[in-house]
Amino acid sequence: MAETTRVVPELFKGIALFTPGGDLVYCVDNNKQVHWHSQLCLVLQELLKLPEPPHFLVPGYTATIDRWFCTREKRVKTVAEVYPAVRRYEPLLNVLFNVKDVVWTTANWQEEVCDPVVIETYRSQFPQLWENHDLLVRLDERWEQELKTQFNPVETQKKDEFETNQGYILRLFVSGHHPSTKQTLKKIHHLLETQLSHPYTLKVIDIAKHPEMAETHHVSATPTLVRVWPKPTRRIVGELTDLSRVLQLITTN
Repeated sequence: MAETTRVVPELFKGIALFTPGGDLVYCVDNNKQVHWHSQLCLVLQELLKLPEPPHFLVPGYTATIDRWFCTREKRVKTVAEVYPAVRRYEPLLNVLFNVKDVVWTTANWQEEVCDPVVIETYRSQFPQLWENHDLLVRLDERWEQELKTQFNPVETQKKDEFETNQGYILRLFVSGHHPSTKQTLKKIHHLLETQLSHPYTLKVIDIAKHPEMAETHHVSATPTLVRVWPKPTRRIVGELTDLSRVLQLITTN
């Protein structure tokens, strides 16, 4: 794998998406709000000529890193998270994101959100994902413009804005690893897989480990489900047993 070296800013959000065969697309976002997993799926679709974006690889074949300045501690802090299926790529991730001595924590709930048995069922439809093409691609301005042109030719329409981001961006805030938490996640994941007509990205955040994320998103109680995209932001706080209400929150404009 080879690519042109680019500078990685000191403060940034980084996302990496791997394929089962070992190809990789990633992004470095110094604005910390522009790039999402769905865009990386679109890049894979274009590069490998897939019939549709491989959203089923998210989050089980991803790694994320976030570097920010903590005003309370007056220092730069780093949180890095990798899923078990791609943990062997940690040395490569350190090089791509220009970080040293970073502890990559293993993401939880991988069985519920990305069951290897379920992923395997996509092999016949997406055989390219199980082949290695020596791809190492960074999402840059060229790719952004190409995706923008291909998937969103009319920028002023709300429908096109939605399609540019290729679906829903959701965050579930929890606290600790309790059986009830895993059961809630399992139900929500099933709801999203069976009821949504658009792809989605669901990020589970443990506020005990990432209190800065709770502060950023104004989360004071758990569980809290936040719809980040499409705008406006919507949220449900408390028990998420009423799945029809959850679905309404996600899909209502």
